[in-house]
Amino acid sequence: MRLNHDLTRPVIVNAAELDWVPSPAAGVDRRMLFRVGGEVARATSIVRYAPGSAFPRHTHSGGEEILVLEGTFQDEHGDYPAGCYFRNPPGTSHVPAARDGCVIFVRLWQYRQGDQTQVVRQPGQGQPVEPRPGATSATVLFNDGHEEVRLEAWSAGGLVTVANPRGLEFLVHSGALTANGEAMGSQGWGRLPVGTDLQAEVGPAGATVWLKDAPLLHPDVLAMPG
Repeated sequence: MRLNHDLTRPVIVNAAELDWVPSPAAGVDRRMLFRVGGEVARATSIVRYAPGSAFPRHTHSGGEEILVLEGTFQDEHGDYPAGCYFRNPPGTSHVPAARDGCVIFVRLWQYRQGDQTQVVRQPGQGQPVEPRPGATSATVLFNDGHEEVRLEAWSAGGLVTVANPRGLEFLVHSGALTANGEAMGSQGWGRLPVGTDLQAEVGPAGATVWLKDAPLLHPDVLAMPG
């Protein structure tokens, strides 16, 4: 399967308007945003766990990056409520579940060679930094020099510009905005190639936005099996 695989073209998807696609695990459904491959794939998705659902134990050979959007995601290591961000590096394994149901944003097989940093940021954790014009707060969730991940709160009715020197991916965690002319609500996702800045007009309720400043695919991205 190949979905939004041309990294030279801007793409904006209102994921909340997409159909849910069943996964191999009962009660776990997906909205696919980016995908190259079959069931094992480089993939970016919104994933919904029905109450009481779980995924069998599995190892993330290509790494896993997650932002919890709704509810509480769980595994044998703990609970991760809405707003939690974590990175499970290549080789880690777990049994994901959601006793009361949840919705998460997930990126798979997009780690670079040598990235073995385990990160768990509970809501409110991270490094506060000076917010850009139009934002009220900004928190760095991860920065290893190769990529920077932030969660920012943008002011209601504000205008926000995010420069894009090396590639930019973003997700509307809550609220609404218009990004480069496209209206986006919660679960809206965008990916912009180098040099295409993000120009956003924030809706009347404000917005919380997840941002990744990094190559859209690292030059030394982990090789897929087969």
